[in-house]
Amino acid sequence: MENAHIKKVTLQDIDELQKIGRKTFEETFSENNTAENMDKYLSEGFSNEKLSAELKDSESEFYFALYENNTIGYLKLNFGKSQTELKDEKGAEIERIYVLKEFHGRKAGQLLYEKAIEIAEKAGAEYVWLGVWEQNPRAISFYKKNGFTEFDRHIFVLGTEAQTDIMMKKTVSATF
Repeated sequence: MENAHIKKVTLQDIDELQKIGRKTFEETFSENNTAENMDKYLSEGFSNEKLSAELKDSESEFYFALYENNTIGYLKLNFGKSQTELKDEKGAEIERIYVLKEFHGRKAGQLLYEKAIEIAEKAGAEYVWLGVWEQNPRAISFYKKNGFTEFDRHIFVLGTEAQTDIMMKKTVSATF
């Protein structure tokens, strides 16, 4: 995507992170979930307290995708004990890649994905893994296209509803 670039998110960017996080999550999942569950998840998952703790975590990193100086998406990576499930020192988790709907199909997600792989390789990860909702065929297709394969499933709670995520992984060529 021409004129797009990646910027590491800092604690000073918390308001922008909260805004893009809530908007992209709502765009992605509101159609298939109740308003009550969405409201509960958005208020808890993107609270200032939760985002502040995540931004201060040395084993988590956030990055914005910017286009013409506007935030159009973001990435969250976890390492070590900050991973949501596996917590394997050899792995890195892509917890989130979200892009505004109006930028779908314009390579912003690919740009964030490539940044995630670059960071994982530099950190010495042997593989990258993630969970993707089984009812999100667009994301599943995106990850399969990028070489991820399914290895398990886990439960993700959205509001009061337990949903199933497909866990996917990809070996990376760590240079260390």
